Amino acid sequence: MSRIQCPRCLRPQTHCLCPLIPSLDSRTRVLLLQHPSEVNHALNTARLAALGLKNAELIVGEVFEDLPVLLNRPGYQARLLFPAEEAQPLQAYTSTDEPLLLVVPDGTWRKARKMLHLNPLLAALPRVTLAEGGVSRYRLRKAPGPGALSTVEAIVQALQTLEPPTTFEPLLKPFEALIEGQIAAMGEETFQRNHGPK
Repeated sequence: MSRIQCPRCLRPQTHCLCPLIPSLDSRTRVLLLQHPSEVNHALNTARLAALGLKNAELIVGEVFEDLPVLLNRPGYQARLLFPAEEAQPLQAYTSTDEPLLLVVPDGTWRKARKMLHLNPLLAALPRVTLAEGGVSRYRLRKAPGPGALSTVEAIVQALQTLEPPTTFEPLLKPFEALIEGQIAAMGEETFQRNHGPK
């Protein structure tokens, strides 16, 4: 028998994260493009980010037909948060610039690259990147490399860079509760064996 789900955060009702999800304003608009395989993922951090930011939108798919409309919001300059040699560091943008429409693909690196391949308009966007050395709090997954962050962590870091001194840390509260819950469910011993320091 399946457990009753919260319709908002999609967590089992007994582990609903809604009381921890903030409602934050941001000058930057965040557009999350989520690969369908991420929707039912236990740690759906893109959804947490979209729920916690008033100026955010989450769209699920692989091919996005309405990209021309989504990317051309009046008053915003669209940038793709994705690494590339020519990517501009976010620190280069100041509060005097036109606010950013930050486009964030959500999926594994392979699936995110596929989304760019299937959506030439996305691939053609100027790219921006986070400062190096970000340390993930995502203790349940082996990061593919240094600086690899979950989607919500990447968004928090991007917004903190673009909109100082505003803090977007409250967005990480439900994420941390989610991780604590997963660790508790698997038991400390299993967690240490599989994810603890080697």
